[in-house]
Amino acid sequence: MRRDGSRARLVVGVLAAVSLVLVVLDSRAGTDPVTGAARTVGDAVFRPVSAGVTFAGAPFAGAYETLSAAQGSRERIDELERRNQRLQSRLQSRDYDEDRAERLDELLQLAGRGGYEIVPAQAVTRVTARGFSDTVTLDAGRDDGVRADMTVVDGDGLVGRVVQAGPSTATVMLITDHASAVGARLEDSQEVGVAEGASEETGDGTPLRFELMSADARMKEGQRVVTLGSHEDAPFVPGVPIGTISRVEDTPGRLSRTGKAEPAVDFGSLDVVGVIVAGPEDDPRDSLLPDPPQAAGGSDADGEGGR
Repeated sequence: MRRDGSRARLVVGVLAAVSLVLVVLDSRAGTDPVTGAARTVGDAVFRPVSAGVTFAGAPFAGAYETLSAAQGSRERIDELERRNQRLQSRLQSRDYDEDRAERLDELLQLAGRGGYEIVPAQAVTRVTARGFSDTVTLDAGRDDGVRADMTVVDGDGLVGRVVQAGPSTATVMLITDHASAVGARLEDSQEVGVAEGASEETGDGTPLRFELMSADARMKEGQRVVTLGSHEDAPFVPGVPIGTISRVEDTPGRLSRTGKAEPAVDFGSLDVVGVIVAGPEDDPRDSLLPDPPQAAGGSDADGEGGR
């Protein structure tokens, strides 16, 4: 063991001495054949060692370069994803603005044809108020001329009526609320009745219940319903589309006819609305109803057509 240790120290010492000599020789300029031969011998001896070290370290150097490149790529990808998200946000905002502009245009057209004076507003929240199951809050109130018992519409038809008005907001009870009742009239008819809400929960999709006042009156599927109008236009102005009869119910022994009506308004996407602050000079009758794609061909409970 002691002899091996001495031999190792001797080898290390010789290598150190040779290295020192080579450094001295390499630093001396000139074309001395002795030093040139020494350089040649040193190069021949140490070049394989240097090449081996370079070869062994190459994978680590390549891995470091790969990791550096990957880090830069990750940052680039993250930046591209952020730009993509900003672009999608702008596109969604533009689509939303275009949709709102289209809805406002439809609202103004309905108001113009009906002769209504309106205050445009936005349905900002849908809430459950005390005593009501289906209500929305508008971003318009008394400061804008909105008062309780005013009719609220959108471009498709009747939304509801104002039940409370604050300085800058108002609460609207939708016609789908179970506490709502609207005097109504059948399309192309003098037959009148009441359209009642049937929703027990907010936005449950329950159709309206429509009941005719007279047992002799007839209704048919596909027939549309408009507001009859209230005294001094409060809470409902005349002529606003309410919905379309989707089913006529067989109610033998009852003194009136009943049916179901799908609302004209899509309450699931309610946004831009108008509060009617002044009613029309004349009843618009059925002029606000859109042209039906085809003539209604349904039948009433007795298999007879409408009046």
